[in-house]
Amino acid sequence: MNWLNNRIGYQGRFSLGIKSAPVEPEINLIPFIDVLLVVLIFLMISTTFTRYQELAITLPTANGAASQTEVKQIHIAVSRDGRFAINGKVTDRNQLSNALNLLNQNSANKEGGIQINIDADARAPHQAVMSALEAARDANLSNIVFSSQTKK
Repeated sequence: MNWLNNRIGYQGRFSLGIKSAPVEPEINLIPFIDVLLVVLIFLMISTTFTRYQELAITLPTANGAASQTEVKQIHIAVSRDGRFAINGKVTDRNQLSNALNLLNQNSANKEGGIQINIDADARAPHQAVMSALEAARDANLSNIVFSSQTKK
């Protein structure tokens, strides 16, 4: 009956008489290292490196006074739908060149140049902006500035 006592004490584990030690969990490091190397290579390839393409210059200084000549400004506003306004007065495309010629002739007597500021809406048609440039060229005005605003 000795075999029966051993069988009852065994409590349901199946064995052919060989008792095995419990297996301890083990982390296999080779696949872990492989995965880490792949991640490292991916990060190295996808990283952008900053390259300085600008010249390092030091600007000269001057002790001169500000210019005393005042530059007369003419503002040409171009709206989103392609309408024009010269110094706040709405005008038609056909009258744009004539109005600029008239302003140029009135200012020819005064000293200083005339500066054209084109204030175009961000969604203004390109053709409307080009029409304003053509009108300035037709009036022999070459000092043209485009207005912009900084992003907040």
